[in-house]
Amino acid sequence: MLTTGSSVTLRVPASSANLGPGFDCVGLALGLWDEATATVEGEPGLHVEATGEGAEAVPRDEQHLVVRSMHAMWRRLGVQPPAGLSLRTRNGVPHGRGLGSSATAIVTGTALAYGLAARSGLVAPAQGLLDLDVVNELASALEGHPDNASASVFGGATLSVTEPVDGAGGSPATTTVPLALHPDLGAVVLVPEATLSTTTARAVLPPSVALETAAASTARGAMLVHALTTDPSALMAGTTDLLHQEARRASYAPSMALLDTLRAAGHAATISGAGPSVLVLTTAGEQARAEIADLAGDRWRVLAPGVPTCGVHEVQ
Repeated sequence: MLTTGSSVTLRVPASSANLGPGFDCVGLALGLWDEATATVEGEPGLHVEATGEGAEAVPRDEQHLVVRSMHAMWRRLGVQPPAGLSLRTRNGVPHGRGLGSSATAIVTGTALAYGLAARSGLVAPAQGLLDLDVVNELASALEGHPDNASASVFGGATLSVTEPVDGAGGSPATTTVPLALHPDLGAVVLVPEATLSTTTARAVLPPSVALETAAASTARGAMLVHALTTDPSALMAGTTDLLHQEARRASYAPSMALLDTLRAAGHAATISGAGPSVLVLTTAGEQARAEIADLAGDRWRVLAPGVPTCGVHEVQ
């Protein structure tokens, strides 16, 4: 049983997925943070407080994605949920912009639930309060793909592979490895006012592609990893996508127009996740940010959030 009065506070970073050809497998943590506190209460009932990005639209009951994810982790651990629970969230990750807000919420919920179980002596992580591998595997399964979730769990850049499991009722097994990001590499994010749901964005993707396209995409994905870790001069080739961005052009036409403009100017721009935000990978620092902002114009919020080396972690 979870201990009444036990409490956990966590911070979880945003993320950008795909980075061009790394569809559903490459993620990059971004220094925009959600923070949440969960407390086991003595009085029955659920109390949810939310502030920050998208707070006006999130439910205040059991349908809150963080709460649903907490219950999923407790089911996974065989832990009985508490009769009384309070949740306070402060959202720093924009919602519906392709910056991993749903994955951030799922990681938050699964990690909070695990942390409360650990604090109550019901699980024993090898180090600290969280078992990040357990959180990553369940969060990736709940999200449906590991790219955003893994980056939010571990920080930095991540590469993940998901293997289906035999038999009914099991969760896919996710293996995630960190990518040692080149020290000169930075990220600029351009965020529009418009939003786009991941479900809508995925619905327009073709069910299959030609073998030649798949082979070329595989080569680009390998080049992406090389560019991220070893040689950023290969970023233009490594961020060229052949699978998903063009198929979604009509869904985020202004984003694709900006992407075309940025790439024509020599900037390694991609659609961030399912869009509509645009991610630019660069080694030119503030000079690149200024040029990118000038090319984007005043309809885009220009951010340089940094790439945190840690993912979800406890705040004392």
